[in-house]
Amino acid sequence: MDGTKLTLFITVVSVGIGCVLGLIAGLARLSGRKIPRLLGTCYVDFLRGTPLLVQIFIVFFGLPALFTDLQNWWHTSLGWPILISKPALEPLAAAIVACSLNSGAYIAEIFRAGVQSIERGQMEAARSLGMTHNQAMRYVILPQAFKRVVPPLGNEFIAMLKDTSLVSAIGVAELTRRGVLINADIFDPFPIYMSVAFIYLIITLTFSRLVDYLERRLKTG
Repeated sequence: MDGTKLTLFITVVSVGIGCVLGLIAGLARLSGRKIPRLLGTCYVDFLRGTPLLVQIFIVFFGLPALFTDLQNWWHTSLGWPILISKPALEPLAAAIVACSLNSGAYIAEIFRAGVQSIERGQMEAARSLGMTHNQAMRYVILPQAFKRVVPPLGNEFIAMLKDTSLVSAIGVAELTRRGVLINADIFDPFPIYMSVAFIYLIITLTFSRLVDYLERRLKTG
Protein backbone atom coordinates (compact mmCIF):
# COMPACT_ATOMS: atom_id res chain seq x y z
CA MET A 1 0.00 0.00 0.00
CA ASP A 2 2.91 2.37 0.66
CA GLY A 3 4.17 1.69 -2.85
CA THR A 4 0.68 2.26 -4.28
CA LYS A 5 0.34 5.63 -2.55
CA LEU A 6 3.75 6.71 -3.84
CA THR A 7 2.87 5.58 -7.37
CA LEU A 8 -0.34 7.62 -7.29
CA PHE A 9 1.51 10.62 -5.87
CA ILE A 10 4.14 10.57 -8.62
CA THR A 11 1.47 10.12 -11.30
CA VAL A 12 -0.83 12.92 -10.09
CA VAL A 13 2.02 15.41 -9.58
CA SER A 14 3.70 14.54 -12.89
CA VAL A 15 0.52 14.77 -14.95
CA GLY A 16 -0.47 17.99 -13.15
CA ILE A 17 2.87 19.64 -13.94
CA GLY A 18 2.74 18.04 -17.40
CA CYS A 19 -0.59 19.76 -18.10
CA VAL A 20 0.98 23.16 -17.43
CA LEU A 21 4.06 22.36 -19.53
CA GLY A 22 1.91 20.77 -22.23
CA LEU A 23 -0.40 23.77 -22.49
CA ILE A 24 2.58 26.12 -22.85
CA ALA A 25 4.34 23.89 -25.38
CA GLY A 26 1.14 23.20 -27.30
CA LEU A 27 0.33 26.90 -27.65
CA ALA A 28 3.97 27.56 -28.57
CA ARG A 29 3.67 25.06 -31.41
CA LEU A 30 0.57 26.87 -32.63
CA SER A 31 2.23 30.27 -32.37
CA GLY A 32 2.75 32.35 -35.46
CA ARG A 33 6.19 33.31 -34.21
CA LYS A 34 9.12 31.21 -35.34
CA ILE A 35 11.17 31.00 -32.12
CA PRO A 36 8.36 29.83 -29.77
CA ARG A 37 7.21 27.35 -32.40
CA LEU A 38 10.75 26.02 -32.82
CA LEU A 39 11.31 25.69 -29.06
CA GLY A 40 7.99 23.90 -28.60
CA THR A 41 8.71 21.53 -31.48
CA CYS A 42 12.20 20.68 -30.17
CA TYR A 43 10.82 20.00 -26.68
CA VAL A 44 8.05 17.73 -27.94
CA ASP A 45 10.18 15.89 -30.49
CA PHE A 46 13.02 15.16 -28.06
CA LEU A 47 10.82 13.99 -25.17
CA ARG A 48 8.55 11.89 -27.39
CA GLY A 49 11.44 10.49 -29.43
CA THR A 50 13.51 9.17 -26.52
CA PRO A 51 12.64 6.47 -23.95
CA LEU A 52 11.39 7.59 -20.55
CA LEU A 53 13.95 5.35 -18.84
CA VAL A 54 16.78 7.20 -20.60
CA GLN A 55 15.25 10.54 -19.59
CA ILE A 56 15.14 9.38 -15.97
CA PHE A 57 18.83 8.46 -16.14
CA ILE A 58 19.67 11.83 -17.72
CA VAL A 59 17.91 13.74 -14.93
CA PHE A 60 19.21 11.57 -12.07
CA PHE A 61 22.76 10.80 -13.23
CA GLY A 62 23.44 13.16 -16.13
CA LEU A 63 22.48 16.57 -14.77
CA PRO A 64 24.65 16.42 -11.61
CA ALA A 65 27.59 15.20 -13.71
CA LEU A 66 27.02 17.98 -16.24
CA PHE A 67 26.92 20.55 -13.45
CA THR A 68 30.26 19.26 -12.14
CA ASP A 69 31.81 19.40 -15.61
CA LEU A 70 30.64 23.00 -16.04
CA GLN A 71 32.11 23.92 -12.67
CA ASN A 72 35.44 22.32 -13.59
CA TRP A 73 35.45 24.15 -16.93
CA TRP A 74 34.64 27.42 -15.19
CA HIS A 75 37.47 26.91 -12.71
CA THR A 76 39.97 25.83 -15.38
CA SER A 77 39.12 28.63 -17.81
CA LEU A 78 38.76 31.55 -15.41
CA GLY A 79 40.72 30.33 -12.41
CA TRP A 80 37.89 31.21 -10.03
CA PRO A 81 37.28 28.95 -7.05
CA ILE A 82 34.37 26.53 -7.09
CA LEU A 83 32.01 27.53 -4.30
CA ILE A 84 29.10 25.21 -5.04
CA SER A 85 29.32 21.53 -4.24
CA LYS A 86 28.13 18.86 -6.64
CA PRO A 87 24.33 18.74 -6.62
CA ALA A 88 22.56 15.47 -6.01
CA LEU A 89 18.89 15.06 -6.82
CA GLU A 90 16.86 12.85 -4.55
CA PRO A 91 15.47 9.84 -6.46
CA LEU A 92 11.86 10.96 -5.89
CA ALA A 93 12.59 14.51 -7.10
CA ALA A 94 14.39 13.18 -10.19
CA ALA A 95 11.49 10.83 -10.89
CA ILE A 96 8.94 13.65 -10.74
CA VAL A 97 11.06 15.94 -12.92
CA ALA A 98 11.61 13.29 -15.61
CA CYS A 99 7.99 12.08 -15.60
CA SER A 100 6.65 15.65 -15.69
CA LEU A 101 8.81 16.59 -18.68
CA ASN A 102 7.82 13.41 -20.49
CA SER A 103 4.13 13.83 -19.75
CA GLY A 104 4.25 17.47 -20.82
CA ALA A 105 5.47 16.51 -24.29
CA TYR A 106 2.56 14.15 -24.89
CA ILE A 107 0.02 16.51 -23.36
CA ALA A 108 1.33 19.28 -25.63
CA GLU A 109 0.26 17.25 -28.65
CA ILE A 110 -3.11 16.54 -27.02
CA PHE A 111 -3.78 20.24 -26.47
CA ARG A 112 -2.51 21.15 -29.93
CA ALA A 113 -4.83 18.64 -31.56
CA GLY A 114 -7.72 19.81 -29.37
CA VAL A 115 -7.24 23.45 -30.33
CA GLN A 116 -6.88 22.63 -34.01
CA SER A 117 -10.10 20.58 -33.90
CA ILE A 118 -12.11 23.73 -33.13
CA GLU A 119 -13.58 25.26 -36.26
CA ARG A 120 -11.68 28.25 -37.64
CA GLY A 121 -14.89 30.27 -37.63
CA GLN A 122 -14.86 30.31 -33.82
CA MET A 123 -11.64 32.33 -33.78
CA GLU A 124 -12.83 34.59 -36.59
CA ALA A 125 -16.12 35.27 -34.78
CA ALA A 126 -14.31 36.10 -31.54
CA ARG A 127 -11.92 38.45 -33.32
CA SER A 128 -14.81 40.14 -35.12
CA LEU A 129 -16.33 40.93 -31.72
CA GLY A 130 -13.19 42.86 -30.80
CA MET A 131 -11.32 40.22 -28.84
CA THR A 132 -7.56 39.93 -29.09
CA HIS A 133 -6.02 36.61 -30.12
CA ASN A 134 -5.16 35.77 -26.49
CA GLN A 135 -8.65 36.64 -25.29
CA ALA A 136 -10.21 34.50 -28.00
CA MET A 137 -7.99 31.56 -27.03
CA ARG A 138 -8.81 31.98 -23.33
CA TYR A 139 -12.56 32.55 -23.48
CA VAL A 140 -13.65 30.81 -26.69
CA ILE A 141 -11.21 28.23 -28.03
CA LEU A 142 -9.67 26.62 -24.93
CA PRO A 143 -12.97 25.98 -23.07
CA GLN A 144 -14.29 24.10 -26.11
CA ALA A 145 -11.00 22.30 -26.69
CA PHE A 146 -10.90 21.14 -23.06
CA LYS A 147 -14.03 19.03 -23.53
CA ARG A 148 -12.42 17.27 -26.48
CA VAL A 149 -9.12 16.53 -24.76
CA VAL A 150 -10.55 14.89 -21.65
CA PRO A 151 -10.43 11.30 -23.07
CA PRO A 152 -6.82 11.54 -24.33
CA LEU A 153 -5.79 13.21 -21.04
CA GLY A 154 -7.29 10.25 -19.22
CA ASN A 155 -5.29 7.90 -21.43
CA GLU A 156 -2.13 9.89 -20.67
CA PHE A 157 -2.80 9.57 -16.94
CA ILE A 158 -3.19 5.81 -17.25
CA ALA A 159 -0.05 5.54 -19.40
CA MET A 160 1.96 7.59 -16.92
CA LEU A 161 0.62 5.50 -14.03
CA LYS A 162 2.11 2.41 -15.63
CA ASP A 163 5.29 4.17 -16.74
CA THR A 164 6.09 5.17 -13.16
CA SER A 165 7.31 1.59 -12.72
CA LEU A 166 10.45 2.72 -14.58
CA VAL A 167 11.52 4.99 -11.72
CA SER A 168 12.26 1.86 -9.71
CA ALA A 169 15.51 1.78 -11.71
CA ILE A 170 16.82 4.71 -9.63
CA GLY A 171 15.63 3.30 -6.31
CA VAL A 172 12.24 4.99 -5.87
CA ALA A 173 10.18 2.67 -3.70
CA GLU A 174 6.96 2.85 -5.71
CA LEU A 175 4.65 -0.10 -6.31
CA THR A 176 6.88 -2.13 -8.61
CA ARG A 177 9.99 -1.52 -6.51
CA ARG A 178 8.13 -2.61 -3.38
CA GLY A 179 7.21 -5.85 -5.13
CA VAL A 180 10.86 -6.43 -6.05
CA LEU A 181 11.98 -5.84 -2.47
CA ILE A 182 9.34 -8.14 -1.02
CA ASN A 183 10.26 -10.85 -3.52
CA ALA A 184 13.92 -10.50 -2.52
CA ASP A 185 12.91 -11.29 1.08
CA ILE A 186 10.60 -14.27 0.58
CA PHE A 187 11.29 -15.25 -3.06
CA ASP A 188 7.76 -16.11 -4.14
CA PRO A 189 7.56 -14.17 -7.41
CA PHE A 190 4.26 -15.30 -8.94
CA PRO A 191 1.80 -14.17 -6.21
CA ILE A 192 3.85 -11.03 -5.50
CA TYR A 193 4.02 -9.78 -9.08
CA MET A 194 0.44 -10.84 -9.79
CA SER A 195 -0.63 -8.77 -6.78
CA VAL A 196 1.31 -5.81 -8.17
CA ALA A 197 -0.35 -6.30 -11.55
CA PHE A 198 -3.83 -6.47 -10.03
CA ILE A 199 -3.25 -3.26 -8.06
CA TYR A 200 -2.27 -1.49 -11.30
CA LEU A 201 -5.34 -2.99 -12.99
CA ILE A 202 -7.72 -1.84 -10.25
CA ILE A 203 -6.38 1.72 -10.39
CA THR A 204 -6.47 1.96 -14.19
CA LEU A 205 -9.98 0.51 -14.45
CA THR A 206 -11.26 2.84 -11.75
CA PHE A 207 -9.79 5.88 -13.44
CA SER A 208 -11.07 4.74 -16.86
CA ARG A 209 -14.62 4.61 -15.49
CA LEU A 210 -14.15 8.07 -13.97
CA VAL A 211 -12.99 9.48 -17.32
CA ASP A 212 -15.98 7.87 -19.09
CA TYR A 213 -18.36 9.46 -16.59
CA LEU A 214 -16.71 12.86 -16.93
CA GLU A 215 -16.84 12.61 -20.72
CA ARG A 216 -20.58 11.89 -20.64
CA ARG A 217 -21.19 14.83 -18.32
CA LEU A 218 -19.23 17.18 -20.58
CA LYS A 219 -21.19 16.03 -23.62
CA THR A 220 -24.51 16.76 -21.95
CA GLY A 221 -23.14 20.14 -20.83
